Amino acid sequence: MKKLIALGIVVILLFLAGKTILWSTRFMRTTGLTPTIAGSLVVGDGVTLKSKGDMTNILLLGVGGSTHEGADLTDTMMVVSLDSRKKSVALVSIPRDIWSETLKDRINSAYHYGEEKKKGGGLLLAKVISEDVVGIPVHYSFLLDFSGFKEIINVLGGINVNVSKAFTDSDFPIAGKEKDTCPGDPTNRCVYETIHFDAGVQHMDGERALKYVRSRHAEGDEGSDFARSRRQQDVLVALKDTLVHPLRWFSLLRVRQLRSVVAKATDTDMNLGELASVAKRVASVNDDQIQKISFEKLLYVPPSYMYGRYTLVPVDDWETIHAFIKKQLGIQ
Repeated sequence: MKKLIALGIVVILLFLAGKTILWSTRFMRTTGLTPTIAGSLVVGDGVTLKSKGDMTNILLLGVGGSTHEGADLTDTMMVVSLDSRKKSVALVSIPRDIWSETLKDRINSAYHYGEEKKKGGGLLLAKVISEDVVGIPVHYSFLLDFSGFKEIINVLGGINVNVSKAFTDSDFPIAGKEKDTCPGDPTNRCVYETIHFDAGVQHMDGERALKYVRSRHAEGDEGSDFARSRRQQDVLVALKDTLVHPLRWFSLLRVRQLRSVVAKATDTDMNLGELASVAKRVASVNDDQIQKISFEKLLYVPPSYMYGRYTLVPVDDWETIHAFIKKQLGIQ
């Protein structure tokens, strides 16, 4: 009898081991994480990241995609700075309309010009131009097509965003209608819609979140690029908060969907181990350790005849802006 019980226990253990191996294999196949990468993430911070001092800086870019005009112009530009010593994150928003003497154009065209010269050159040139603006080294870059941004949020079941100020935008362009005409309407109103956001925490799906971060024609201060940069920071924090609570969304199906969306809608110069290590560091940071940095007060709009279009340039000089950003980051 004892032998039968022992045999039964062995069979059960073998069955459980087989199920565990099968699940682990499916998980690695789904996520792309190898045992080596997974091990380094479990016992430590993951793989070694490029850095200067204690900081790893990543340029985050957002593009409209093929369904929008200027598909490869970066609508969002932000440096995410990870401080490994303080275990903190800083988000440095870069207004897309800043004038670059190197490009002889606004900085949101850097990715476009880089890709024109060489496939993959967009990320490199965007990093170089961003370094000129913020005055700190940019070690990695990550580009996201806004169609993928919507899908990621939808796969997660939406995100909760804290809207700090209510606003209404009566001139939000309807996707796909940018070149349409409105017969009998000289104002061409049929290509626009009105969107409104109340202040307070709101649950947003991908479409709603995208409108929140892309709105440019709201009434008052909320119509500025600086307000839009703040909203982009808010959505990133909300997305991070959702991702670090997997019980709200995790399943192998959703992991597969996320992996597919990210593969199709992103471009980066980070390998899988670096991506996973960045994700772990960001996930471990509490919201009160996330710093939002803007240098809007150090910029002004020069007369249009100077550059032939709407641009932003330093009130004083770039050295002043660099010193301000370094002080905010605690760089000596």
